[in-house]
Amino acid sequence: MGKISRFEEIEAFQAARDLTRIVYKLSKDGAFSRDFGLRDQMRRAAVSIMSNIAEGFESRTKALFIEFLGRAKGSAGELRAQCYVALDAGYLPDEVFQDLLCRAEICSKQLSNFISYLKSL
Repeated sequence: MGKISRFEEIEAFQAARDLTRIVYKLSKDGAFSRDFGLRDQMRRAAVSIMSNIAEGFESRTKALFIEFLGRAKGSAGELRAQCYVALDAGYLPDEVFQDLLCRAEICSKQLSNFISYLKSL
């Protein structure tokens, strides 16, 4: 792995950005858009993944970066749980739910791998 000079270069950040874009698109119309609690919570969880990666990257120490990556991973788990609520409420068709869940899992695995890598340095 080469040296990363900007948080935007981190694969997990790029995946989180895509995930956030999708969550915003899916939650902007219909009944989903009127379920303010779930809509806003899912949006916050998705944004939190991106934000924690960025904040951690810009932090002072490797240990703090790892802590923020752990928080981002937690937000990815939170988003996955909320996807089930959106599915059960009828806001997401099964194929959209599966895609969103898969993307959140990939992001979570990327974060786990990055944390492991940083700990090995």
